[in-house]
Amino acid sequence: MTKIIMIDYGASNIRSAQKAFEHIGADVQLTDDPEVVRRATKLVLPGVGAFGSGMAGLHRHNLPEAIQESVRRGVPFLGICVGMQLMFTEGHEMGIHQGLDLLPGKVVKFPDSLTVKNSQSTINHLKVPHMGWNQLEPAWENPLLDDIQAGDYTYFVHSYYCDPEDATAVLAWTDYGFPFASVVAKDNIYGLQFHPEKSQNVGLTILKNFVEKL
Repeated sequence: MTKIIMIDYGASNIRSAQKAFEHIGADVQLTDDPEVVRRATKLVLPGVGAFGSGMAGLHRHNLPEAIQESVRRGVPFLGICVGMQLMFTEGHEMGIHQGLDLLPGKVVKFPDSLTVKNSQSTINHLKVPHMGWNQLEPAWENPLLDDIQAGDYTYFVHSYYCDPEDATAVLAWTDYGFPFASVVAKDNIYGLQFHPEKSQNVGLTILKNFVEKL
């Protein structure tokens, strides 16, 4: 089986992401070595926390250029949660920070005045961060979402969301007062805003698809 190189830049959830991949039978190697990243055949960037600190962690280990080189040569790359956010051009969390620029777009905060109308036409105010189970609405077919159905639930914890310049890069939307990009895919680049390791069978199926089909 293809070895998964998981980039270790100090993200606190890296062990849970590693265990999720190992649970589906993947061979996972954690590394902060840019040369290992350059030689990878499949890359995963996990993450929780803030955009700026995530990029600072990558820069401490001289990883951004190595990641960009691997992606340019066609290595399948998966960003998870903040790891997905770091794939974009810039993040607007506690200032403006440059991202990896693998996909053009920004990472911005949910508005404080989010509302949703329920079946009784009652207006409910939504809290930020967006925390808990929410549904995926796939936009087009891609092997990453094989066996995933419209309306399947995954687990989210985030206050910021990705706003891609190219809407065709959005593989699935999720509604939280408005539709936002919960899964992205462009060529060999993939991202999940939710936590697949906390999303039970749906999350594990998506990870398995990444390992076996991409």
